[in-house]
Amino acid sequence: MRTERVRGRASLLLALLLCTLAVGASAQTRKGARPAVADTEFGPIVRAYLSYLRDQQEVVDDRVSRREIDRSYYLHNSNRIRALREMAVRIARESGNDFLPELEAVTQEEFDQLFDAPLPEPAALRVGETLEYKLRFLGAVNVRTSKFYLFARLDPYEQAELRQKGEAERKAQAQAPAASGDAAPDAASRPRRVQPPR
Repeated sequence: MRTERVRGRASLLLALLLCTLAVGASAQTRKGARPAVADTEFGPIVRAYLSYLRDQQEVVDDRVSRREIDRSYYLHNSNRIRALREMAVRIARESGNDFLPELEAVTQEEFDQLFDAPLPEPAALRVGETLEYKLRFLGAVNVRTSKFYLFARLDPYEQAELRQKGEAERKAQAQAPAASGDAAPDAASRPRRVQPPR
């Protein structure tokens, strides 16, 4: 009789455990499936990037739950991930292509992580402008209390091409003033033709 009660309780506990696990797995599947449905408008590359950002958010969530990082660091990184996601979706929708450049998102205080001194002034940045032959400014994204400046990192071929164009323009500009400066003194110092008196 006693063993039957123990077996009954064990069966009941096992049934409750299995039920809890099934509900948790179902919720996890629905949670994972929801963003995938929203991302069906994008190709595999953009979907993979958005999935990467979701994974990054889960890592940050896990670290803050274990108290490995403080709240301000958590909020800052969560905001950065949101800014990256917003820009990735905007690029994918505007271009209609299944391609994303390597994206960088920084606040004004973090410009020194991307640029050499003197640092660019945020107010002077223009969308599409290339800085230091390596980053193209895409725009600013406000997330909660933070403002992130987003840049696309150029691939090495684009960087080399821009450097060559920049050097060619500099040489042309250096030669143009010298050529115009040389011509002016020659014209001024050319002797006048004197006609003999008649």
